[in-house]
Amino acid sequence: MKPCGRGWRHCYPRSAVARRSISTNAPVVNCDVCGRTLLPGETPYVFLAGGEKRNVCELCTQRASHEGWIREGLDDATVRPGAHNGRSRGLLSRLRGRPAHERGHEDGHGDHHHPPAQPERERERPPAPPRENRSVHAIPTNLDLKMARALDLFNVSSHPRTVSGVARSLGAPIVAVRPSPTEGSVVTIVVGWELSWYRFEVDLGDEAAGVRLVTQGTELSELEPADQMPNAAADEQGELHLAAQRA
Repeated sequence: MKPCGRGWRHCYPRSAVARRSISTNAPVVNCDVCGRTLLPGETPYVFLAGGEKRNVCELCTQRASHEGWIREGLDDATVRPGAHNGRSRGLLSRLRGRPAHERGHEDGHGDHHHPPAQPERERERPPAPPRENRSVHAIPTNLDLKMARALDLFNVSSHPRTVSGVARSLGAPIVAVRPSPTEGSVVTIVVGWELSWYRFEVDLGDEAAGVRLVTQGTELSELEPADQMPNAAADEQGELHLAAQRA
């Protein structure tokens, strides 16, 4: 269709001219690495850093990965190797070509006289055998010393609070302390009332294990005769003392 000479508005109907609306309200996006304002139509890459989302232009994606930022939508294992490699190159630059076995001494106080093969020899050494986590102490041979040591361990445990609490209701208990006839390092402590009793055990060969509550009951008749023969007593705080040691 040719123009009629009176201008385009008279020759063409309004419906034939397509109107294009240009939006100028697009948000301004800056790259959080280089600070550049992204061009219209340029899509930023989203990274996660410090719990926040960061916009990164295409030119700065590798730099963001080197800084440890995590690319949104990518597996963590895919991004991290690049970050470690970037940090390693920066570290080598700062160390000015120092040997690999000295890279950990960034403060400059490492020993430069060690031969490069020294770390390899150290790695070839067999691992030291694991130490037993058991606290072993010398066991007293005298019976009185065994019983006195067992009561010392009892008095620093939480059980004296139980003894003093029951004693406020039932009165003073009977206390029988005797070494085990079968286990030389074990001492048995029985604390009993007419309506309640407790049997504790202390292993002097493993004091770190503390005092164990073995059994308890409600009648003294349930105990053996030897456990009903008191040779110690409890004070107001629930701590136990051999009869010969009480003032």
